[in-house]
Amino acid sequence: MSLDTLTQRPTFADTLGRLSKDDPAPLYLQLQRVLREAIQNRRLHQDDAIPPERDLAEDFDVSRITVRKAIDGLVSEGLLTRRRGAGTFVASRVEKSFSKLSSFSEDMLSRGRKPHSEWVYKSAGAVTPEESLSLGLSPGALVYRFHRIRYADGQTMALEYSTLPGYCLPSPEAVTTSLYEALEKTGHRPVRALQRLRAISFSADQAEILGIRPGDAGLFIERRGFLADGRAAEFTQSWYRGDAYDVVAELNRV
Repeated sequence: MSLDTLTQRPTFADTLGRLSKDDPAPLYLQLQRVLREAIQNRRLHQDDAIPPERDLAEDFDVSRITVRKAIDGLVSEGLLTRRRGAGTFVASRVEKSFSKLSSFSEDMLSRGRKPHSEWVYKSAGAVTPEESLSLGLSPGALVYRFHRIRYADGQTMALEYSTLPGYCLPSPEAVTTSLYEALEKTGHRPVRALQRLRAISFSADQAEILGIRPGDAGLFIERRGFLADGRAAEFTQSWYRGDAYDVVAELNRV
């Protein structure tokens, strides 16, 4: 055995796991799965560099077209990011894709981040005029309100206010960690949503809660979620830190 063989470093495929010819899934989806799981299991960390396409193609014994398609998909999901002149890296900032209807917890877990929330309050009451307009509810209808601070890996990420119609949950206490998980259990998880976003500057009170400076830039995202029968199931307003959160969208020519 030659010295070169003894000192040869393991390839990316050796470290993360090889693709299976017996797997009916297309090779690019298999490669996406391998990379996604490596990020979720923290074998790949924030800002880790991904080898060039030609090296990945050689390591995994696939074409460069297959590699490019797999990487493109993970970039669209916000798991990877391309830096001009530098290469492809595991995203350090959270990149939220508007093409997928998912919860904050799901977004963080899919990126290998550990989410948790600090509850400010959970309450029940009669719908306000603004909530009634957004949710299509009659005056006096019961709603549940949730206010919490969202974290990822111990870092503050956002302030979130959610209002749900009373028919979606048995009580406010039904929500423990993930709002969408609780809605899934009752069969009222939204299947589509309308979202609006705009740039904002954080007020002094908001900045103090998030541990940032007053006037720092942020993103305001408003979401209205709907059930398959057209009824509204969620009205959420979130204020995200601009230094830790990006929004990405895939655009196609019709």
